[in-house]
Amino acid sequence: MSHVAFTPDPVTKVSMRLMPRASVLVLLACAAFGLSYLAEHEQIKLGAAIVGTSLCCLMLISAIVALRFRLASRRGQRAVADLVAHDAAACFVADDVGEIWYSNGAATARFSDLPKTVEAALSTVVSSPTGLVTRLYLKARQLGAAREDVVTREAHLRLSCHRLRQGGAIWRLEDLPPAKAESGLSGAEALPVLVVGRQDTVLFMNDAARQFFGERVKTLDRVVPNLPLKLDRLQEVNTESGSVACVITELCLGAGRRELAFVPTQENIVEFPESMRFFDELPVPLLKLAPDGVVTEANKMACDLLGRRDLIGESLGVLLEGLGRSIKDWLHDTILGRVSRQTEFLKVRSNDFETFVQVTLKAAREGSEHVLVAVLSDATELKTLEAQFVQSQKMQAIGQLAGGVAHDFNNLLTAITGHCDLLMHKRAETDPDFLDLEQINQNANRAAALVSQLLAFSRKQTLRPETIDVQETLSDLTHLLNRLVGEKVQLEFEHEADNQTIRADKRQIEQVVMNLVVNARDAMQESGVVTIRTAGLTLDAPLMRDRAEVPPGSYVSIKVIDQGTGIPADKLQKIFEPFFTTKRTGEGTGLGLSTAYGIVKQTGGFIFADSKVGKGSCFTLLLPTQEAAEQVPAPDAGIAEAERMEMPDSTILLVEDEAPVRAFASRALKLKGFTVLEASSGEEALDILKDETLHVDAFVTDVIMPGLKGPEWVIEARKLRRDVNVVFVSGYAEDVFNDNGFEIPCSTFLQKPFSLGELADVVQAAVSQPFPVNQ
Repeated sequence: MSHVAFTPDPVTKVSMRLMPRASVLVLLACAAFGLSYLAEHEQIKLGAAIVGTSLCCLMLISAIVALRFRLASRRGQRAVADLVAHDAAACFVADDVGEIWYSNGAATARFSDLPKTVEAALSTVVSSPTGLVTRLYLKARQLGAAREDVVTREAHLRLSCHRLRQGGAIWRLEDLPPAKAESGLSGAEALPVLVVGRQDTVLFMNDAARQFFGERVKTLDRVVPNLPLKLDRLQEVNTESGSVACVITELCLGAGRRELAFVPTQENIVEFPESMRFFDELPVPLLKLAPDGVVTEANKMACDLLGRRDLIGESLGVLLEGLGRSIKDWLHDTILGRVSRQTEFLKVRSNDFETFVQVTLKAAREGSEHVLVAVLSDATELKTLEAQFVQSQKMQAIGQLAGGVAHDFNNLLTAITGHCDLLMHKRAETDPDFLDLEQINQNANRAAALVSQLLAFSRKQTLRPETIDVQETLSDLTHLLNRLVGEKVQLEFEHEADNQTIRADKRQIEQVVMNLVVNARDAMQESGVVTIRTAGLTLDAPLMRDRAEVPPGSYVSIKVIDQGTGIPADKLQKIFEPFFTTKRTGEGTGLGLSTAYGIVKQTGGFIFADSKVGKGSCFTLLLPTQEAAEQVPAPDAGIAEAERMEMPDSTILLVEDEAPVRAFASRALKLKGFTVLEASSGEEALDILKDETLHVDAFVTDVIMPGLKGPEWVIEARKLRRDVNVVFVSGYAEDVFNDNGFEIPCSTFLQKPFSLGELADVVQAAVSQPFPVNQ
């Protein structure tokens, strides 16, 4: 009997390492005791004595542990030997790398030269045993035991592996008798037999099969043209002499392989009715199901739709999902006629892409048995359109919520910043309170920027477009972007030689680029390179991409490329949805990309995303180009101030339902020399204007108010006072007029929150602008 070894525990391993060094430990202990005897200082003597004693204890513990290990090893040797010594199958005990420790009597009798490894033992049976041994051992480590049948031309074996608690495994090699199904066939030894593995690969052919098919066949579709297989049924088979009708019988089923016998006879064959002979040729995906949901028949179109060739024998619940209740209950209710709705939309279980099918069930009888016929149709496009419609409704609802929240916040911020401006207007910069007021003003402006992001997300912000140079804008942003990415991430720019100009809100385009760069930085966990690449793009024909159509024209392309982890395909289509994020809780809001999407779309551009898992992502912006406009010199500040001082006293009708905003606006206009009439609603404003002796130079009104909205009461007032200009203010975006169908001539829009100076300048411009006569 060979010696049996076991993998020791950590303490035993330490003791085993120390045993060969016992002589060294003895010398060190003697040296320590000698030093304690010869040393002059008491502390050195005491320390040396402690060291010597510790070394002696360590040697004693190592000896005890080594003895314990030897006893355990002997007990384990006897236990394993008693377990497999008299087994009729060849058994080996091997370590974790496959080196054999022990072989029983059956193994000694089977192999003339005892192999040293499990792979060497199996090399006499399998040409390449490495994969088989590795697969079984890993499975046994996980489950405790594993087995697999090995079918070759010379042998039919079952190899099993059992994990040992002390380490290593028991390997058992058992000869299997001929399959029962095979022994029941007349003349089975002369039947053509194929061993088929995964993906219908032919692993083995007997001599009868080689003669029957005329060649060495590699794949099953070469033999059976009309897959999937129809077991125990008449089926056409390609042979050396042409197409022959055979009955295909499964002799045995192993792990990942099947043994198939071909019977070229039509005796005792029960054929399906004439109506089922053309089942495969019908231009409709069809399945025939047993009452328990197992597929007993499937035509070619059904296999193509479900993306599988081996549908026969599979349960419908394994193929489809998403019913909301048990599929077996649905089938049972259909057979009993208790289903009011026989059509359901289900999702195909697939890891590649989402496929939806519409399944219509019909109960029928085949002889004395109940069967079900399922008619399938591809509903992927329909479900995609439905998902897009639901997403559109969700985006619209969230956009309305964001717009309403932004409106209320803008009213609050207008009151805060306005009264802050009033206080700062009365103080010099040397005043101790001036810095505190400036901090309030700056933080209020930061809050206004956050509200602007909400409006950008809902695509309801007021853009201030201007003609900007893309390269110049990104160059100005370089310093800020470098601070955003940090020291570990490198930022690179690649620009074309030609300058490209676009018409857009510069601040919003900078916000989009910053959001994309921050996402690229977060996608790279340690280090990497973020590349910002700009180029010109001219489209001569429409570009179809991600269900979007980019019209022909000239565009500027801005790409933000990272070397991060990438985005899986199932998540790539959701990244622009609001509140969708792949980051951990607290690290992302899910608004960055949706905000960028809203800004780009409102600017008239397009944004696309490409990504490969493990290689990185690329976000592409396509923005329409525009020729650079000539710069108009700004009016001299001194001249403008002089013109303002020359303006006579003007009367302004201020209409605002928010009392704090109305109070600030009234005081701000009075500080600039205007006479202000206040009204809290459109109805009150019309009552004031009934006085025909009252002269009004301009209306300043909120847009959204209870009762009459701003444009509504202005239209009524213009019937009597046609020559009055209007300044509309609102916390909503400027396109609130378009949404309500209002077109007010000679009007100006001012977005909340606004400062004291902005309000005064806009009102002064409205007062000084002459009203067109044709209006």
